[in-house]
Amino acid sequence: MDRRTFIGTVATGLLAGPLVAGAQQQGKMWRIAYIDVSDGVKRYKAISQRLRELGYVEGRNLITERRYSEGQAERFPEFAADLIRLKVDLIIVITTPAALAAKHATKTIPIVFPTAIDPVGAEIISSLAQPGGNITGLTTQSPDLVAKRLQLLKEVIPHLSRVAVLWNASNPANAGPWREAQEAARALGVALLSEEVRGPADFERVFAVMARERPDALLFIRDGLTLQHGGQIVDFVTRKAMPSMLEGSELVAAGGLMSYEANLVDLLRRGAILVDKILKGAKPGDLPFERPTTFELVINLKTAKALGLTIPASLLQRADQVIE
Repeated sequence: MDRRTFIGTVATGLLAGPLVAGAQQQGKMWRIAYIDVSDGVKRYKAISQRLRELGYVEGRNLITERRYSEGQAERFPEFAADLIRLKVDLIIVITTPAALAAKHATKTIPIVFPTAIDPVGAEIISSLAQPGGNITGLTTQSPDLVAKRLQLLKEVIPHLSRVAVLWNASNPANAGPWREAQEAARALGVALLSEEVRGPADFERVFAVMARERPDALLFIRDGLTLQHGGQIVDFVTRKAMPSMLEGSELVAAGGLMSYEANLVDLLRRGAILVDKILKGAKPGDLPFERPTTFELVINLKTAKALGLTIPASLLQRADQVIE
């Protein structure tokens, strides 16, 4: 049952429709690029729908060049070079390795990164307030977000003492969330087990290690790689009856226990607004990176019951969505 209106997957596709009056230069055909790890319907459609609302209609005044790495991060530099040859007007990136590849490939084509984890720590920009250069966007992180996720686990599992953290150690943006997790764990008296992956081949190895270590719960740090293998992760925690704190309502719906994260659809739609500002003449380096303003807590009661856990009533009342 929904506790508050839950923002889910937005309407499909870019359909022909009326332009917003005065939104674009008359007769201009914009060519923008979109780089992601996989064909994420929710992610791309959130951006494309908002762009349409702003007057950018595929086939009428917009051409979108989409590229997907399918878990092969080494393809991002190839994509960036190809898109520069196509003389795109702007590049949208969804993951840190893609942002770094685009940054290294061009200093002039605007880049919008609406789902950055730690753009300063990953050396994509110098500061959130003054990114400079040709890059702007939004970050998925806010102060104490990782700590909040561990606290929520502790509310559900009072005896929580050992938590496995599954994260992509090859992504420089994840160093910040990992440090935050360590600081939060010390404050809560919880030991962390670092379960590092660096590529698709590492997941089965990490699953085998966790099966032996039997932590009390799993904390998932989301990025392009871990999200792409979210289905495998949910299958593992389900088979091993392991409570999980994930990032993504779709992973909770698939059987995970909980998710607490910035509202992804909101970030992507706000990213489309940045695209509009830049195409109208704003310089990306003058547009501050924005932080999330809305967050979603999703709880799977069916999974909790299967794990023998009782979700406190106070926590259920705070949830944006409860899956039964």
